[in-house]
Amino acid sequence: MRERKGPALISVIVPVYNVIEWLPRCVESIRRQTYPNLEIILVDDGSTDNSGALAEKMALEDKRVRVFHKENGGTSSARNLGISKARGDYIGFVDSDDYIEPQMYEKLLGVALAENLLMVQTSRDEIDEHGNRMPDVCIPPKEAELWDSKKFMRELLMHRGDCSFCTKLIHASLFKKECFPEGELNEDFYLLVKLLPKVSSVAVLPDQDYHVFYRYGSNTRTRNKEEFPRVFTDIVVNADRVNEIVMRKYPSLMPEAMRFSLFQRLDYMLHIPISLMNKENTFYCQVKEYLKENRKNAVHSKYLSRKEKVYLVLLGTAPKFVRQVHRLMKGKQE
Repeated sequence: MRERKGPALISVIVPVYNVIEWLPRCVESIRRQTYPNLEIILVDDGSTDNSGALAEKMALEDKRVRVFHKENGGTSSARNLGISKARGDYIGFVDSDDYIEPQMYEKLLGVALAENLLMVQTSRDEIDEHGNRMPDVCIPPKEAELWDSKKFMRELLMHRGDCSFCTKLIHASLFKKECFPEGELNEDFYLLVKLLPKVSSVAVLPDQDYHVFYRYGSNTRTRNKEEFPRVFTDIVVNADRVNEIVMRKYPSLMPEAMRFSLFQRLDYMLHIPISLMNKENTFYCQVKEYLKENRKNAVHSKYLSRKEKVYLVLLGTAPKFVRQVHRLMKGKQE
């Protein structure tokens, strides 16, 4: 770990893109942290709504705020620029429409230093546009737990772990050779999976100190049907990448990795518009073929429910028919 005289410095990176309505709440929640030795890096990702100018004003009000401007390139691109500019011993991330509790970074850093950890994680909740709390995406532990990297990987493969970088405090050394993949919508997951073999353990704290603002129209939660093919293509691609890492680093988790690969493809097949389920769609055809080839793996998996197994088998043989029935059952329109 990098040595620093005096208290450790935390760099908090906030990608900013057309969030003039929510940015003040986000930045104020970081400024009010009980751990004061931090820098707030606001990366204006080509905003067109004066968010960049607002960020500059915030920098004048607090010397800990640093602002960088760039052409629009997406969240990963903005985060990567922030990492390159960070001076901290530890790095955290906050999305510009989210906000955090005042003690979050003090708690995370305290555990990181006490346990000599490269990565620590808090828990989160989600709040919708009307102020209503939504069901937990990731169930927080009842008390603080220390997971080795294999257990953390298993939790991710079983869709129980939190892959978000926003809930984590990470030692800056882990970013020397790794960065966020740009041009993808599932950017957190693959980078986290690449970093896990480099850490011994991760502390997971129970307090839901990170608040996700569930805003329809944001880049990861869009309701636009045309975005679905890209989002769900990315999660399938990442599943294959994860498979390779698990095979090399955690071979005993291959049954869970197979479950993960099948589940991600199930997600893809249940969300891709029926109009795109045709022979001209090469990726769709590859997913369909994968389900055919791994039908036995699906049937014999102890980590898939009976309903999931039925869907996987049928989607590999009569996908359009299954989707039409599924649409009728769910009462959805495409």
